[in-house]
Amino acid sequence: MKGHPRILSKLNEVLTAELTSINQYFLHARIYKNWGLKALNDICYKKSIKDMKQADQLIERILMLEGLPNLQALGKLRIGEDTPEMLQCDSEFQLEQLPLLREVIALCEAEQDYVSRDIITDILEYEEEHLDWLETQQYQIGSLGLANYLQAQLGGE
Repeated sequence: MKGHPRILSKLNEVLTAELTSINQYFLHARIYKNWGLKALNDICYKKSIKDMKQADQLIERILMLEGLPNLQALGKLRIGEDTPEMLQCDSEFQLEQLPLLREVIALCEAEQDYVSRDIITDILEYEEEHLDWLETQQYQIGSLGLANYLQAQLGGE
């Protein structure tokens, strides 16, 4: 089944974002683990795995549409040097990704590719939920203070 060239191009853009996200969240998870912040490690590690599964879905869809998944493209990783900066880097990444996802959903609607639309809609919902979680963490740092927040992150999620 031959896919629309613009949809294939946009699906590859989303794939690039997911591949970038895998690396950023995985590295942040391991930094948190090294610092003993188990709760943050657990969340970031699970996010990197979820992104890997989303990338797999995109790869399969692109192949089904007779396209070529681009696994060579990778966006800029934003790696923080402390917890607030890491949360900020992740928030900025999420905020950049959301407009692309909405654009791809609209394109899929226009081209009547409802399967691709549903895949991207699921990704969008997950990314919005994760952004909400990040914003909650930033709020907690502001409310509790960094030391109290970090102490709360020593245990599991």
